[in-house]
Amino acid sequence: MSLAELTFDRWRSFDLSTARRVARQAADTAGGRVVAVEAVEHLGARMHRVRIERDAQEFALVPGGVVTLGFDLDTWQPTPEQVADYRQSEQAGFGYGPDLRAYLAHLLSPRRQVTLATVLMAVEDENLTEPPTDMPAVLAARGLRMPNSDEWEHACGAGATTLFRWGDDCPLDRSPYEDHTGPQHGPNALGLLIAYDTYRTELTSDVTAVHGGDGGESVCGGYGRLIAWLALATANRNPFLATEFVYTSEGEDMYEEFSTRPVFAL
Repeated sequence: MSLAELTFDRWRSFDLSTARRVARQAADTAGGRVVAVEAVEHLGARMHRVRIERDAQEFALVPGGVVTLGFDLDTWQPTPEQVADYRQSEQAGFGYGPDLRAYLAHLLSPRRQVTLATVLMAVEDENLTEPPTDMPAVLAARGLRMPNSDEWEHACGAGATTLFRWGDDCPLDRSPYEDHTGPQHGPNALGLLIAYDTYRTELTSDVTAVHGGDGGESVCGGYGRLIAWLALATANRNPFLATEFVYTSEGEDMYEEFSTRPVFAL
């Protein structure tokens, strides 16, 4: 089987020996070596995590195919605690009007199906070394590229339809910055350390979005616990931060504060 034929659904159906064979094939294509292949439980079924080292950097295998992305606000039911926490934020002048669903509709990408290629994606994001407009050339010199927004979102959620990659809930008695043992700190189903720190701001090739955090804006600004946690939501593209700060002259001067997650195309 060629790697171009590898889909997320097929990947989830493999046994461990098949997953190891595909991992070696991906490593050979990338000029790297397999570091680990392990089976984990995800969405009630088996999932394999693959780590491949290439040029002293670790990558995870992210199978593609036709995948469902975005968050379905029509079927989501917030908890009373989430509604109450958001109401407190809105009354303090934060949020996007009194309705929590309207606020999420402004932040999150809509439910949709897309077709993605199978790629290797860096396990950890890396700080930008040049302004965002120059990073494609910097990465290309290493045989890499920036992910697009759909690739980032798919890699983060790994098929989960929940608000966060670990579920719909989050601790509301503390902010994610204060939570040192919470669900955001562990690797996701594909082995990525992703959406783990609201002070991170990950950029992709989409200049209208940022991912994985808001540069600490919500925590520092005292926006409220739920709003702070929402910076880590899988489908959060934080359009205001992207268009009003990151991709402006002010943001260009602070590029070292941002990061990206390089991709190797298979």
